This record gives sequence, C-alpha cells and structure tokens, in this order.
Amino acid sequence: MSAEFESGFFVRQPAWHGLGTVVQEAPTSEDALHLAGLDWDVVPHPVKDAETGLIIPNTFSNTRSSDNKSLGIVTDRYKIVQNVDAFRFTDEILGGDVRYETAGSLKGGKTIWLLARLPETEILGDKFEQYLCFANSHDGTGRVRVCCTPTRVVCANTLAAALQGAKRSWSMTHAGNIEYKMDEAHETLELAGKYISRLAVEAEKMALAKVSESDFNTFICNLFPINEKMSDRQKNNAQTNRSNLIRCYGADDLANFVGTQWGVLNAVSDFVCHTQPTRMTETYRENNWGKIMEGHPVFDTAYDLLKAM
Repeated sequence: MSAEFESGFFVRQPAWHGLGTVVQEAPTSEDALHLAGLDWDVVPHPVKDAETGLIIPNTFSNTRSSDNKSLGIVTDRYKIVQNVDAFRFTDEILGGDVRYETAGSLKGGKTIWLLARLPETEILGDKFEQYLCFANSHDGTGRVRVCCTPTRVVCANTLAAALQGAKRSWSMTHAGNIEYKMDEAHETLELAGKYISRLAVEAEKMALAKVSESDFNTFICNLFPINEKMSDRQKNNAQTNRSNLIRCYGADDLANFVGTQWGVLNAVSDFVCHTQPTRMTETYRENNWGKIMEGHPVFDTAYDLLKAM
C-alpha cells in the first residue's frame, strides 16, 4: 500500500508503511474527514473527444474538487458516493459516538477507506475489538464495500469467517438508487451486533470439537496440498506454508485451545494476518487487507475443512 498511499491518519502508531498522520485519540467523523485528507468532493465533468472536441454522450470524468484531478471516466449510470457520505453512513450504522481508527486515500484519491472502532467484547475469555470498514472507489472500477472485522486483541488476528446466519460484509455497485441501497445495508447487515454474537456461538462449538494430531496433519495436507504435477518451487512454497502454520499453532496464546477446531482456526488467522508470504511484493499488504475484507481464500478454505470434519 505504501506505493499507492496518498494521505491518511492512524491512531497511536503509524501503519506498516510509516506514512500518514499519527494521532493519539480516535477522532469523530468530522475531524477524521480532515485528518485523512478526504475533505473534498467528486465532481462529474463532461468528456470531450480529443480529435473533434465534441462532448462524448453519457460519459463523464469524475474530478476531485481540491485539485481538479481526474479520478476516472464513468458513464451517466454511475452514482457518486461522496467521502462525507461514507462517514455519515458509518455513523448512522453504528449510532452513538463513533470513533475512527484510520482513514485515508489511495491511488491519488481513486480509492478511499475508513475504519471505525466498536465496543470491545469477549469470546471464550479472549478480548475482541470490533471494527467496521468502509471502502469506496471513485474511478468506476470498484464497488462500495462495508465489512465487520473482529480482531483478537492479544495477537491482533482478524477472524473473518463466512458464518451461516450472520453476514459479515455488504457491497453495492455505483448504479441505481444509492440511497435505497444504503438504507438496505442498515437492515441487512446489522454488523455491530449479529455477526459478533454468531461468532461467539460458533467459537463455543469449535472449542468443543476435538482435533487429534492425525486430524491436524490431514488438515494441513488438504489446506496446502503437494502433488507431482507441481513445480519444485510450488512444492517448496507449500511445505513452507505448512511449517509456518504449525509454528502458528504452537503459539503461547493458543495453549488453551490446542487440540480443538477453534485453536486451529486461530492459528490459520495468525498465519493469514502475520506470516510473511513466500514471495513478497510491493502491494502485498494492500492485497492481503483486501482479502481479509472480502474473505481470505486460505482462511475460508480452512474454515470449510474444519466444519467438514
């Protein structure tokens, strides 16, 4: 994300890329909008043909009001969701005195994000912090996305399981009746309560479900399979992933849950959130955050494998 980071703030400590403004207290939406450098509007402007100079029908350039920079070309079907509306939407979903942990702009304003912190809760004696993340794009390439991210405080691992009976995320296209869709999100998600309650119920079930050493070995082999069709590099990467997951499973903070599905799932969460990839890229952390927000494929596969035991 550092290569694409433009502006933003972070509470108490800088993000991994070391950029942005560090503040000591989580701000309200009004202050967060300014600190994040998001206090600008998206203004649609007609697009002219470069050769004829004539206006291209039903086509607009989304332009940032602060510097007239073009954010992307869209059709007249595209409905703008302003930055201030993103904060207002989150305030309304959560209610009360909402505080923001981080917010900012990527790719020159084409993508914006914000993360609001919810009240702390407990699951099986562990403290969990709940966050609501809102992400939006102004260039016509992405959707409006909202998700709930419960994070285990002791190790900062995000448990983003696709639970049955409780939605963790919601998204919409920039088309149609935007106000109606965002009202629908209030009714559909209720992210602040339902998901964390369902996660607590699921955790209790998984904490009682035993996983033997043989079961765990089979689980690892299914999660990171190795076969003869794979190249030597692919085999080595899979073996490295297996070793890293075993290391995560042996962490001190999981001692109470070793030998259970809940312990294995938390080990996978640690692996997904903190283990350095076998091939590091400049956009790794941004991509990893996107996977956590939408559903990380490794975590989703692990959860399905455990539930099938």
